[in-house]
Amino acid sequence: MSARYRTAGFKGYAVKFSPFSEQLLAAATSANFGLVGNGQLSVLSTQPGPNGLRPLKQFDSQDGLFDLSWSEVHENQLITASGDGSIKLWDITLNNFPVSKWHEHTREVMSVEWNYTAKSSFVSSSWDGSAKVWDPHVPHSLRTFSEHTGCVYSSSWSPRQSDQFATCGEDKLVKLWSVNEPRGKSLATFGGHMDQVLSLDWNKYAPEQFVTSSVDRTMKIWDIRNPRGQVAMFGPFEFSVRRVKFSPFSPNYIATAGYDMSASVWDVRTGAVVFVHDAHREFVFGVDWSLFHPGTMATCSWDEQVHLFKTPVIK
Repeated sequence: MSARYRTAGFKGYAVKFSPFSEQLLAAATSANFGLVGNGQLSVLSTQPGPNGLRPLKQFDSQDGLFDLSWSEVHENQLITASGDGSIKLWDITLNNFPVSKWHEHTREVMSVEWNYTAKSSFVSSSWDGSAKVWDPHVPHSLRTFSEHTGCVYSSSWSPRQSDQFATCGEDKLVKLWSVNEPRGKSLATFGGHMDQVLSLDWNKYAPEQFVTSSVDRTMKIWDIRNPRGQVAMFGPFEFSVRRVKFSPFSPNYIATAGYDMSASVWDVRTGAVVFVHDAHREFVFGVDWSLFHPGTMATCSWDEQVHLFKTPVIK
């Protein structure tokens, strides 16, 4: 199984499968490489038509979109991270305009993620050096966390502790936070990368572990019980990995998207690449696993393509 969709005029930054429907996929894209210009949110059917993946709905934004996350409580809603510092909530059954908008970040919002354990909140991170936690029913953020110096590239919720999330950033650090910490101080700081940390994701089957990728051209696996050093390291590679994603079906596989214009699957037990998708012609910024079909993956790239394909690694 493989299919494609062209996001004409828009460079891919993030792609995510719906947690409710096996047939829905969404992509966040930006014009002009995200430097200036509009953005577009594309909602696609994973049931290909004669011309590839079928577009179901498109929403235009006044600024580039860098990330998205499906709601964990409403099957038709998702949020996007925008270059103008705003976060928008969209309903795919409606047309044209977001149903809610929040604008507290003072720089580009680089990541958003719905809390898939508590389900009632989401987290964002930004070039302004902060991460914020939100309730979609409240017009302002609930908490702001601001220990990073420089851009916070990614934020991700713990799969076990519904109050905890991790962030990574330009300052080469990863930080663990709790929304219940009264002073807003981080619970732990993980240092070991030699350059900016671009992405992180948690292992759903070993929820004390998470993986990071960095401009230093390595990936590292960490354990929150031991902030002093990583559990494992992969690399250095020829090019940096832009996004990492643990499999939702196995503790042993990590998907990566990177500046080598490919997406790969790694076996953490051996440190070996066990699958490569090399059909893109530009940097690959987005990668995700289907939550319904083991081994089914999607990618998006600066080549203005969304790809859907199956890897034989996970049955």
